[in-house]
Amino acid sequence: MKSALGQPTQAGEGTCTTDESRRTGTSVRSDDGAASTEAGRTPQESAAHPSPTAALAAELQHRADHERDLMRRAQADPTPRRRQDIIACRRANADALKAVVHRHGWPTDDQVGASASTAALMILLHAPDLDFQLSCRDLIAQAALDGRCPAVHLAYIADHCAVEQRLPQFYGTRVNPVTLRPYPVRRPESLDERRRDVGLGPLAEQMEALTIEVGDRVVP
Repeated sequence: MKSALGQPTQAGEGTCTTDESRRTGTSVRSDDGAASTEAGRTPQESAAHPSPTAALAAELQHRADHERDLMRRAQADPTPRRRQDIIACRRANADALKAVVHRHGWPTDDQVGASASTAALMILLHAPDLDFQLSCRDLIAQAALDGRCPAVHLAYIADHCAVEQRLPQFYGTRVNPVTLRPYPVRRPESLDERRRDVGLGPLAEQMEALTIEVGDRVVP
């Protein structure tokens, strides 16, 4: 059986599964931006047989949600088995996303809706394949230029790729988990201006929010 992402479904902990679906017909958009019903179908028919684009959006969201759930479990019970579950899920998610990008291009807001497009970004950021991330970065850059996905998506993947390549990041979105400080940033004097251009607040606000999130942890 194949999923809406074009990958065989897999059973077992650490992988993400979905019902079989096929990409056919013409779709129209729902209120949240995702194409959810085929033209001429009743809501009841759409609920029973979701359109291919809606099925794709649902699976992207399901995969991202499943990984978040595994991460929560690992934080509560940090065992080697939990870590392996996350690694396996991220590998399966990356393979599935590669199939989507190969067949349809980057899943943009206008194609799958804002929530599912953000889910795809999360999957990409955790994919264990820098070459794939770099190629998708360029697709996202074009989509952002065309107004088909938020510019902030480009900020996150551009910073991620820069840090992985040991280069200064552009927007300061990647933070060292040990020091809780941003990895090196290029042209820091104009950083907040670049952040504003993509819809991010000042870096100081990001760091303040991070400090609140980690509570009483003190970083020298």
